[in-house]
Amino acid sequence: QVQFVESGGGLVQPGGSLRLSCVHSGIIFRLYTMGWYRQAPGKQRGLVAAIESGGSGGRTNYVDSVKGRFTISRDNAKNTMYLQMNSVKPEDTAVYYCNTNPAVDRRWGQGTQVAVSS
Repeated sequence: QVQFVESGGGLVQPGGSLRLSCVHSGIIFRLYTMGWYRQAPGKQRGLVAAIESGGSGGRTNYVDSVKGRFTISRDNAKNTMYLQMNSVKPEDTAVYYCNTNPAVDRRWGQGTQVAVSS
């Protein structure tokens, strides 16, 4: 497997919650700092949240716009990363991708669409 596979997106009302998942079986997952990225219509893709490898204690970082609402986590045994999205807002509407941080171009997957609308 070369690319990450994202899932869990969908249509959600403002104030609702979603949990995104990301899996990759072709890398030694636990060694990498990982990130969730998003691309809204007409905008560039950008990093939303990052989580360091287990050896660094799994420290997390978030862009200001999602702090206190989103939580990034990982399960190295399952080569899987998650993004828990709470209190979503219309401006969270985007295609969400995962990748290492920094990202590697050949590993971009198809992403998962999140639409926040009433």
